[in-house]
Amino acid sequence: MKKWMIPVGIFVLGALVFAGVYFFVIRPNKNVSLEDEDAKVPPIPLEMRPVASLTPSIDGHWLKLVIEGIKIEAYSMDYELLYKVGDGRTQGVPGTIQLKGEKSLERDLLLGSESSGKFRYDEGVETGTLTLRFRNDKGKLVGKLSTDWHLVTDTDELTSVDNKFTYNLTKASKGTWFVVMETFGLPDEAPGTLTMGPYGVFASEEGSFAGTASNMTHFWSGSAWKEISSSKSSDVGIFIQVASE
Repeated sequence: MKKWMIPVGIFVLGALVFAGVYFFVIRPNKNVSLEDEDAKVPPIPLEMRPVASLTPSIDGHWLKLVIEGIKIEAYSMDYELLYKVGDGRTQGVPGTIQLKGEKSLERDLLLGSESSGKFRYDEGVETGTLTLRFRNDKGKLVGKLSTDWHLVTDTDELTSVDNKFTYNLTKASKGTWFVVMETFGLPDEAPGTLTMGPYGVFASEEGSFAGTASNMTHFWSGSAWKEISSSKSSDVGIFIQVASE
């Protein structure tokens, strides 16, 4: 046997071994479904969850996604906004953001599509889901959060999709759009043991939207938790229920 044939044989053997490892070990990982990936990720503790909000535009065609207080160690964040249109079809708005150490971010999400500067708006949008997936620098999922959201207008009863939370406006606000959703995290530590929430109500315009937040005990004033009497609040925002200490 010629001497040059030995290293060639070793090279070929090595290539075959690598190919086997790739096809039977590495390659399948590339094809793992989001469902399988989600099932394996550990839950994010409440104190590590960011606060998320979806605020509708004045015409109800856009939702402003705001994420604040990002504490989880992650290289990037995938967001996925899914919603149903009037004829029952599901539409989606996906995206990925490299965090680069940022603790807050925002994006304007269109309920429709855009082409060459022309917009087509989806009609009949009422409910959907918001999912956030946090990944490390190798693309591995390290945390996931998901919630349903409800887009409503021309009504005085603002209800979460799970029907566990309702905000009844003292006075109906015609033409104003609202989103009701869970916010994942808290803007500050709860003043007691959290027993329900956090739920958020976000309006398309500024103003005082007084009402009654069903079974809630505290409202986030923007700087602190404010106890509300008989579940009555002076405005919409983030609400929680805590047990008496």
